[in-house]
Amino acid sequence: MQEILSYTFMQNALIGGLLVSVACGVIGSLVVINRMTFIAGGISHSAYGGIGIAAFLGFAPLFGATIFTIFVAFIIAFLTLKDKERFDSVIGAMWAFGMALGIIFIDITPGYKGDLMGYLFGSILTIDNGALKFVTIVDIFVVMLVVVFYRQFCAVSFDSEFARLRGVNSTLFYYILVLLTALCVSSAIQVVGLILVIALMTIPPYIAEIFSKNLGVMMILSSVISAVFCILGLMISYKFNLTSGASIIMVAAVTFFIIMGFKNFKFS
Repeated sequence: MQEILSYTFMQNALIGGLLVSVACGVIGSLVVINRMTFIAGGISHSAYGGIGIAAFLGFAPLFGATIFTIFVAFIIAFLTLKDKERFDSVIGAMWAFGMALGIIFIDITPGYKGDLMGYLFGSILTIDNGALKFVTIVDIFVVMLVVVFYRQFCAVSFDSEFARLRGVNSTLFYYILVLLTALCVSSAIQVVGLILVIALMTIPPYIAEIFSKNLGVMMILSSVISAVFCILGLMISYKFNLTSGASIIMVAAVTFFIIMGFKNFKFS
């Protein structure tokens, strides 16, 4: 571990993984509780459209991904709120649209395009101070918003109809949750990539839910579990010269299967 931390890029990667774990743990718990995994997946994959547009216009890919995911998130929130029975078709269409748009813009971008494919599977070892500052801002924003409106998020997540009767604007908080999901996706893209980010947002919360009695504990435990996955994944990728994002998700997936297998065996 000491050898790994002797390199600046590994220090940034570790810090980035820990910071992303906070956002993924908090928002991922809300995504899992509200059964919005498919929505999060649609937002994450459509983010490639923003990366392609940013490359074409000469902007930072992370900036383009953030703006585009927020735009897509509001469209998805609006359409799925009006027609919940067909929300899977809407999300599937946005998913495909974003990916196709990104690929087309990258194709027509002149000159050297850089390692834009790295955003598909993550490039945590290339995280710089700018990316770390962005993830920190997202963490602060997410945590503050969830702490201030924790009771409303709980009410909407567990019984939206009852929450509406108690005066909670369920529609507003649905939009806010989708927006926070978009920000979480943007912050995690460089760590595990837009294809794998959905796993980091859902696997730790799934595991945390088994050992939690309320949403607050689930968020904290999920963040800790996500951080452990990031640390172990980084160590494995460094030792065996593997892709960091894939290593992190592989650790998470194997742990998930072991825990679920043990749980099913115990109660069978």
